[in-house]
Amino acid sequence: MEMISFMPLTKTQIKDIERYEIMNTHENELIAAGYSYVAGVDEAGRGPLAGPVYAAAVILDPNEKIYGLNDSKKISEKKRNLLEIEIKEKSLAWSISKVEAESIDELNILEATKKAMTDALNSLSTKADYILTDAVTLKDFAPEMQLSLIKGDANSNSIAAASILAKTARDAEMLKIDEIYPEYGFAQHKGYGTKKHYEALDKFGPSPVHRRTFLKSWYMKKGNN
Repeated sequence: MEMISFMPLTKTQIKDIERYEIMNTHENELIAAGYSYVAGVDEAGRGPLAGPVYAAAVILDPNEKIYGLNDSKKISEKKRNLLEIEIKEKSLAWSISKVEAESIDELNILEATKKAMTDALNSLSTKADYILTDAVTLKDFAPEMQLSLIKGDANSNSIAAASILAKTARDAEMLKIDEIYPEYGFAQHKGYGTKKHYEALDKFGPSPVHRRTFLKSWYMKKGNN
């Protein structure tokens, strides 16, 4: 009789499995309570000086486990890109939305983020019957159908999946923006306030994709209104 050999799991794989089970606690409890479509929602790009803020909403399939989910900032770019594919293939539903820099200046970043999240949830092909958010409350949805979690992207698989889709989508857009405005180095810093970014601002001034309300200290330093 032919023996079937199995490769032992690596330490990383074991940690991914253990983290998945811990981070699935909220989803498991909600499903046990009778909810069928639990959506996690998260954002990417609240802090940069330029570019849009992105949000994604994801309803994971309870029968399709995706190991490796975590706060997108704790995952390498290569792993995020692989997880993006897996999330889109295995989820019951997913959606991505964004709010541009001009609207961020009009609304303020918190309200712009909430708008992107709300738009992502409303765009899901399957309507969520419960929502898990990362430290925000969305006024367009009933309080009893949402739960705000501190550091949600490290405590919920659904939110973590959403954080990954939002991050990969925003990074991809910043690469496209870099092709239009290569002098700012968006491909490297993705719009965040690095030394080289500020040096480019000093040399070229703000571009159309910069958030003016995020440049107040820079304007004061330059002596502009």
